[in-house]
Amino acid sequence: MAIETDQKSSSDGKVWGFFKLPFRQNGNTTSTTSSSSAQTLPHLEGSNHHASANSVSSVAKSLLPTRRRLKLDPANKLYFPYEPGKQVRSAVRIKNTSKSYTAFKFQTTAPKSCFMRPPGAILAPGESIIATVFKFVEQPENNEKPMDQKSKVKFKIMSLKVKGPMEYVPELFDEQKDQVAIEQILRVVFLDPERPCPALEKLKRQLADADAAVEARKKPPEDAGPRIIGEGLVIDEWKERRERYLARQQIEGVDSAESGNSSSVSSLYG
Repeated sequence: MAIETDQKSSSDGKVWGFFKLPFRQNGNTTSTTSSSSAQTLPHLEGSNHHASANSVSSVAKSLLPTRRRLKLDPANKLYFPYEPGKQVRSAVRIKNTSKSYTAFKFQTTAPKSCFMRPPGAILAPGESIIATVFKFVEQPENNEKPMDQKSKVKFKIMSLKVKGPMEYVPELFDEQKDQVAIEQILRVVFLDPERPCPALEKLKRQLADADAAVEARKKPPEDAGPRIIGEGLVIDEWKERRERYLARQQIEGVDSAESGNSSSVSSLYG
């Protein structure tokens, strides 16, 4: 029977032998088992400690707030003048406060009645832009007072770190979904256009700055070089000036030569 037990334990492998050996009454075997257990347990304890440390660090990272790449002004609201039946505008300044190029993108719960200009862009470190948000204001229902009507429309601004200056395309956020961060959820707040308040005055200033930036982008860049008119016709002012200068020099040379010849002839017949 003892021979059959030894053969079975050797055929079953190390794990089965690990659990069988402590119950045998052999002193050498017991000492061997205890020593092997002593060598194995620290490894198990170390691996468990490493796994627990990883789990704790992952939980800690999940609890930490996401570091924002953008600074918004206003921070969490979009102010609109309340004008039922009209399309009104709001504005938000977006600044890249990170050390890398960052792309941002707008999303809204009401894409049929709201849109943004620009809907997204890529900002260099420290660069800022004023985005304009357009919204159609519905007429009040159920005899509600104009300013008591609450809008359920919300806007979401997302950010994405990019490698460097590049052309903005919305597909960037689809290709790198794991790296996209939600910067802020903006809710709509209506303002009475007939009642001046700091928020309304600030909105007017931001809209004026946004309009000025749009007009500046429409202007063609200034170019101090040659102007191209039509196809292949180059007007170079410096070239024209040089030609006029050479023409004057030729005229003055002819006049001086003629005056020299007349003086020499008069000296001969004088």
